[in-house]
Amino acid sequence: MVIWLLGISGSGKSTLGGKLRDFFKHANKNTFLIDGDVVRKFYESELGYSREERRENIQRIIFATSALSESGVLTIVCNISPFEDMRAFARRKIKDYNEIYLKKNLETSIKTDVKKMYEKNLGHTPIVGIDIKFDEPINCDLVIDMKNKSVDDSFNKVMEYLQAKYPEQFK
Repeated sequence: MVIWLLGISGSGKSTLGGKLRDFFKHANKNTFLIDGDVVRKFYESELGYSREERRENIQRIIFATSALSESGVLTIVCNISPFEDMRAFARRKIKDYNEIYLKKNLETSIKTDVKKMYEKNLGHTPIVGIDIKFDEPINCDLVIDMKNKSVDDSFNKVMEYLQAKYPEQFK
C-alpha cells in the first residue's frame, strides 16, 4: 500500500505522514516514510527548485516508492507533487497507489508557515503556488480540505478511507 500525500508547502503533509507512520509502525506494519525534503538532503541538495529539477526529484521518489511497495513495505510519501502528469505517471507505476490531496489555500499556508518556507524563500527560490503552478489534482482518491482541520481530523479521514478500501488490513 502506498499513501501519497500531496499539497502545497504548509498543507500538513509531513505532520500527517509522521502520524500515519507512527500508527502503522505501532501496528507492526513494515512502514517507510519518504519526505521530499529528506530526499533532497540525501542527495546533498544537488537539485534546485526549478520546474525541471522538481520533476527529477519526483521521479526519484516515484522509483523509490515503487521499489519499496514491490517489496511489501507500506510506503507513505509526503511531497508537494505539483504536476498532474507526474501524479498520473506515479499512478501507472506504483501498485496500490492512494493519492491524498491536502487542500489548503496559499494565503492560509503563508500565514501558518511553521517551517518558515515562504518567509525564507520568497524572492530567492521558485515556490509552488507562486512561481510554479500547482496543478489541481484530477484523479485523487481522497481530498481533505485543510481549512480548520486538525492533524487528528485529517488522520481520521485518511484512516476511514483506508479501512473502507483495505478492510483486510485492519482486522
